[in-house]
Amino acid sequence: MLNNIKPKTGRLLISEPFMADPNFKRSVVLLTEHGDDGTVGYILNQVGNLMLNDVIQDLWDAKNYIYFGGPVAADTLHFIHRCYDKLQSGEPIGNGLYWGGNFETLKILLNTNAISQEEVKFFMGYSGWDHGQLDQEIDQNAWMVSDTFNPDLIFSNDDEKLWRDVIVNLGPKYAHISNFPVDPSLN
Repeated sequence: MLNNIKPKTGRLLISEPFMADPNFKRSVVLLTEHGDDGTVGYILNQVGNLMLNDVIQDLWDAKNYIYFGGPVAADTLHFIHRCYDKLQSGEPIGNGLYWGGNFETLKILLNTNAISQEEVKFFMGYSGWDHGQLDQEIDQNAWMVSDTFNPDLIFSNDDEKLWRDVIVNLGPKYAHISNFPVDPSLN
């Protein structure tokens, strides 16, 4: 096992550097649910080509990028935020972060510029694992888990740097992994 931290709501999954699955290559996933029914999370560092106002027409000024949250239900829109004081809704996932909330209120706040891009992140689709599936993948060294991170990282727009920063944050034992090449056969 790459590390001994167990998955839990509010923790990060970090893919091992050579993961073959293109959906999760060098990805960082924020877990929003982990329990007997399985695990749900969102890939934080795979920005898409669409902006929120491309998908929802009455959000005329919302220039928020939409991220690829994962391969499950890729036609659904989700969001993570840290502005409960403004939105007054959302499921707490720890570290001052919330999952979802009242979308109609969010639209009003976005249209009046009352919420910044550093407070909310949008995703198409999500990542999901059946009960026990994620634990098995962790045992096979596909993922590392982090329970200590700066919540500002969640709203980072630098996809490759986010993966590296989260690994370095795990400590000196793991920092060297952040320097592994994307494709070792090219060395």
